[in-house]
Amino acid sequence: MALKTRFTEAFGIEHPVVQGGMQWVGYAEMVAPIANAGGLGFLTALTQPTPEDLAKEIARTKEMTDKPFGVNLTILPAITPPPYAEYRQAIIEGGITIVETAGYKPQEHVDHFKEHGIKVIHKCTAVRHALSAERMGVDAISIDGFECAGHPGEDDIPGLILIPAAADKVKIPMLASGGFGDGRGLAAALALGADGINMGTRFCVTQEAPIHENFKRRMVENDERDTKLIFRTLHNTARVMKNAVSSEVVEIERAGGAEFKDIQHLVAGKRGQKAMADGDPDGGIWSAGQIQGLIHDIPTVKELIDRIVADAEEIITARLNGLIV
Repeated sequence: MALKTRFTEAFGIEHPVVQGGMQWVGYAEMVAPIANAGGLGFLTALTQPTPEDLAKEIARTKEMTDKPFGVNLTILPAITPPPYAEYRQAIIEGGITIVETAGYKPQEHVDHFKEHGIKVIHKCTAVRHALSAERMGVDAISIDGFECAGHPGEDDIPGLILIPAAADKVKIPMLASGGFGDGRGLAAALALGADGINMGTRFCVTQEAPIHENFKRRMVENDERDTKLIFRTLHNTARVMKNAVSSEVVEIERAGGAEFKDIQHLVAGKRGQKAMADGDPDGGIWSAGQIQGLIHDIPTVKELIDRIVADAEEIITARLNGLIV
């Protein structure tokens, strides 16, 4: 059996299970096994130091799978922005047919990709943003609830409300994101009006994920309370793993009057990269969602996707049907 949805039909994949863009994780080693297992994975463009490196990573992924995969391009406001046009060109010339955009004012990027027949999924944290992206012409939405790793926006709306609220208004296919990691979540997302799920943290805790084993084990050991919300006082909230560094950041913010320069040394990307390389889960900031509380093993990507889909089918066909009298 398989679960057919508007999303699987539109994007030519077998299962409605997606791995979105993840900084320092979205490499070929992560993406290709997901594609081969029937899901949809995304390379993370800005993980690659240059557009030329992205082109090489696209080619490397194509050597590992003949199934569809995409590239995430996250647009962030910056004094000196990355060469986005060159990254876009690498994506287009690499023959990529699916892009996930996220972040700030994606219109020019959406327009450019659409000119080349590339399908675009835009990641949003609010219904109003989803409707704006729909008007821009994107092909699908990924709606990210408060439970998610990374940036959940500033509205603090959990998925149980956000997903059906978006489904009531958004007409194009929609992925539910934030707090998903098993078949129960997939069945629930479909019931709430989504056409599939987008997972980040759960895919990090797989055998193929290019992450030090210490981080994977820590996420298995953690429960749903083991995240921290940093940058709250800066109105740029991010959900990260609870550890020594994130706890210190929160304490500095709670003291009041903190500016970014007061915590910059703690949250620097290079510090986080070094911690990952050293296998030190307490050495820097690491994005992780509340789904940690539902992660109990480190399966292969195929084992994980197969299990999620089988469990969702069982819930839909047996448990829920069995409740009807």
